[in-house]
This record gives sequence, structure tokens and C-alpha cells, in this order.
Amino acid sequence: MLKDGKIISAAQEERFTRKKHDATYPENAIGFCLGKAGITPSDLDIVAFYDKPWVKFERILETYLAYAPKGIRSFFMALPLWIKDKLWMRDYIYKRLDGFEGKMIFPEHHESHAASAFYPSPFNEAAIIAVDGVGEWATTSFGVGKGNDLDLLYEIDFPHSLGLLYSAITYYTGFKVNSGEYKVMGLAPYGEPKYVDDILNNIIDLKEDGSFRLDMSYFNYCVGLTMTSEKFHNLFGGPPRKPESQVTQKEMDLARSIQVVTEKAMERIGRHVRNVTGQRKLVMAGGVALNCVANGKLLQSGVFDEIWVQPAAGDAGGALGAALLAWYKVEDNPRTANGKDDFQSGSYLGPRYTDDEIGKYLEKHNIPHRKYDSEPELVAAVAEHIANEKVIGWFYGPMEFGPRALGARSIIGDARSSKMQSVMNLKIKFRESFRPFAPSVLRDKVGDYFEFGADSPYMLMVAPVNEERRLKMTEEQERLFGIEKLNVPRSDVPAITHVDYSARLQTVDGSSNSTYHSLIKQFEQLTGCPVIINTSFNVRGEPIVCRPEEAYTCFMRTNMDYLVLENYVLDKADQPEFTEDTDWRNEFELD
Repeated sequence: MLKDGKIISAAQEERFTRKKHDATYPENAIGFCLGKAGITPSDLDIVAFYDKPWVKFERILETYLAYAPKGIRSFFMALPLWIKDKLWMRDYIYKRLDGFEGKMIFPEHHESHAASAFYPSPFNEAAIIAVDGVGEWATTSFGVGKGNDLDLLYEIDFPHSLGLLYSAITYYTGFKVNSGEYKVMGLAPYGEPKYVDDILNNIIDLKEDGSFRLDMSYFNYCVGLTMTSEKFHNLFGGPPRKPESQVTQKEMDLARSIQVVTEKAMERIGRHVRNVTGQRKLVMAGGVALNCVANGKLLQSGVFDEIWVQPAAGDAGGALGAALLAWYKVEDNPRTANGKDDFQSGSYLGPRYTDDEIGKYLEKHNIPHRKYDSEPELVAAVAEHIANEKVIGWFYGPMEFGPRALGARSIIGDARSSKMQSVMNLKIKFRESFRPFAPSVLRDKVGDYFEFGADSPYMLMVAPVNEERRLKMTEEQERLFGIEKLNVPRSDVPAITHVDYSARLQTVDGSSNSTYHSLIKQFEQLTGCPVIINTSFNVRGEPIVCRPEEAYTCFMRTNMDYLVLENYVLDKADQPEFTEDTDWRNEFELD
């Protein structure tokens, strides 16, 4: 939600309903935003929806007609939802927003992505790249933003899609499309790029300017209920891996190969956009912009001087972009950026709960706790727990908007610990052991640990660990393959160093989350290390926690040692037995 052009709130529906990737009408998220602003729907001036439903339906209809009679079953499965609600989105929204009588706009999907990248960025002018699966028709687009104006100059259309190619490999390697892409990116360093030529010579024709076309005979997503065809399976020697079955070297090599192809494509797109636009700064959005490895490589290439990526680069951020288009382009309000500070407020745009609310909750349920009267006392105690290799659930401040935990809904630990990655993956997150963890590092110390000299406040850049911090592998260790590499410490901060000596960085400077900055600073004073582990506060398959009761439930269901709820600290050793039949939910108001 915007008020006089300022982003004052944003949240995803999944955080309230606890249904991951919840695509239903965002009633709870809207209720939170209205409540935080202290208004009702009748007070809204403009409502923006992030794409054009009729154009999207036109694409779906034309695609099915082009492939008919194949896919007719899946078309008729999708048709009732479109006929009932999606095609009449304007009427549907007016009906659900009872009392709203203002203007409603429907920007194109990639225009919303572009706006979400440019308008909150620190730049007065910049090149814009948006890459995702598909919007209405566009899958890749670029343009330029200047002042309050934004123009997209070129696009690649469906079915040719870099995002859908990556999702096809995600599907083929046995992970879930639209959520397992992170796993493929994390798995890639364990593999070798042995399938790169197979992909480039058969599946995607990637030109030097970054434009591309897919050979659609390898895919089934245009008309079917799966991503890949038998031809795809034959190229890679068999059917897709069954979900939850053992990950083999083949999946690792495929992950590495598609990652290399994606990085190559993004760099070529970047170079072409730099040449065409002449812009030295770049902003990005769309689901592919969440590929932080590709982002880091593009930044390191020097094609652009600076890169800013929308923290909620997926479709959630598109809603924000649509609202920003209403303010800047439809209403023609002026925009001035200082070149340094963005307008995203650290992406801490979700609900926050007071000590008073949390205290009443703890007392009501007889939950043992200790309250600290000041921030210095709190961070001193928690920093000492981290230094003692304890795992902390950190619930402090407004919830983050976007898929990354940024120090408000985080699980944190000691980056120096050689056992912390496996402990967190298997006993806290209940997820695959190969998944890497990200570091939060003090901004002024980032160069002491990583080959990186820029800002990365939203954990959307990957950088190498400095050579002097790496641990040399023995000859025996060098001969290891795949997951065997997992337990070999790679640096003096092994818990956040991936097998290829990389790390997905969050730089913390204190400007938007001073308490989190103080915590890392206190940890540095205790240990000499300005780096801690930061992973999202959730377990596998669940959204990041939103309310205190969800944080407590997650804490009790896992092997976390301490839970921080604002200024309250809970010790696992003091807690009563937790029973699953206790209803801990829906005790907190959304605002």
C-alpha cells in the first residue's frame, strides 16, 4: 500500500493463511494493509491489479487452439475458474472491496515487474530487465526508467521463456515448480556442467545479444499438466526423478548445467541492454531475478556499475509495482532519488507485534520467558547464546516482504561452527542436507570476508569467500564427488560457505534494522567475527512465520535452543511439553 507515494505496507497472503504460495484473493493481506493505514476501502483513491486478465486469457486460448486437440482436457479444467472470476476481475475486486468507488487500473504484468524494480530503487535513471516464466505474453523484457517515467522497449514472448526452461529442469530433477528452483540453484555447485552443450545445442538457441528461442518439442507446458516431453526425457537419459527419492549425481550435473546456461543468458541480456540503453545502472525483477548466483555474476562482470533487485522480485512484488505505476505514471507525481538510498524501507513492510501483545500471549499460555528492559541487554544475551553455538529463532520488528528473511523473521546461528549447517538443515529446517545457508555480515566488514564491495541488503547477490579465509582441501578431499563434498569445511566461516566457496550475502548497515545490526556488532565484539547465519524462520513446506504464535509453534516443533519475541527470550529447556492439539493460532490482530 502507498500513502502519498510512500510504501507503508506490503505482505503476502500465504503468511496469514499458512498456505504456501496461496493464490486466493488476498483478503488477510489487504486487511492488514488497510488496518495499518487506519482506513477502510472507501478511503482508497486507486486500486491496481498487476496484470491484464483478458490478455492473459487470450494467450491461454490462442495457445490451446494452436496445439488442439492436444491439451483440450487441461483447458477445460482451467476454464471454469476463468469464467467465474478471473475474466471479471474488475467487478470481483469492487465487490470484495466493499465501499471502494475509486479508479482501478490493470498494467501489463511485465510493466508491473519493471515498476517494482525501478520506482523503489535508488536511481533517478536506470536500465530495467524483467525475466520470469510468463506474464500475459512477455517472458523477458527490458527498458529504461527516468524520473517518474518508465518505458519497456523490447520483449520476448511465450512460449519462449528462460524462467520456464529453469522450471522444466526443476521439474525433471524431481523438485516442485515455482518453489523448488531455489533447491536447483543450491544443488548446482555439487555438480559438473556436463549437460550445457546438450541444452544449448538442442533446447535453447541463445544468441549473442541474449535473445533466444526454445525448441518446443522438448516441452509439454503449453498444453499439458507436466513441464517436459518424452523427447526431453530421452535427451537426458530417462524419466524425471521421483519427488523425495534420492538425489543422484545426474540431478547435480543438470542443476549445474542449467545454472551455467542461465548465467550465460543473463550476462548476454545485460550486455545487450547496456549497449542499447547506454545506462550504467540496472534494476531487475521477475522470478529469474531471484537467482542470486546469476545476479552476482552479472555484477562481477562489470557490465553495469550498480545493480538493484526488487526484494519481492516475483509476482508479489508485481502488486507493489502496479501501485507505484498508479502513483508515478497514472497520477504523474514527481520522483527524486538520491542515488544511494532506496524506497523499500529494508522491505520490513509487514506486521509487527508489541511487547504488550506478546507478554499477554505468553502469560495466557503460561509460557516461561524472560523479558529484557533494553536493547543492549537483549542483544548482549542473544549474541552470547550464538557464540555458544546455540540456534536462535529471531522474531523482531516488522515482517519482511519477499521470500528472504532479512533479520525480522530469521533463524540465526554461529557462522564459525562446522556443524551448524547440518544441524540447521536436518534438525531445524527438516530439509535437504545440501541446502546452503546465507550470512548476514556487517556492511563495513564485508570486504574482510568476501570478494564483494557493494550493498546486498536483500540477500540477492552471491559472492566468493576471500582466498585467505578458504581452507585448502587435501588430495583425498579433492577426489570427492557430489554430496560427499558437503562435510568438508571450506573456510573459517564454514556454516555459510558453499562447496564452491560462495555465499549468498546480506549486508547489514543498521539504517533499516538497527537492532539486528547491533546484534551482529555485539557478536563481533565477543568473537571477532562480524558474520552470522541467517535463514528463514520456517520449516520445509511452510511459509515464513508471521505471528508470535507461529514462531512459538515452530520453535517447539524443532530443535531450536532459544526464541526471541521482540524483547522476550524463551529458553527451550524451560518450556512445558508441547502438544499438537493446542490451538495457538489467530490470537493476534493483523495490525
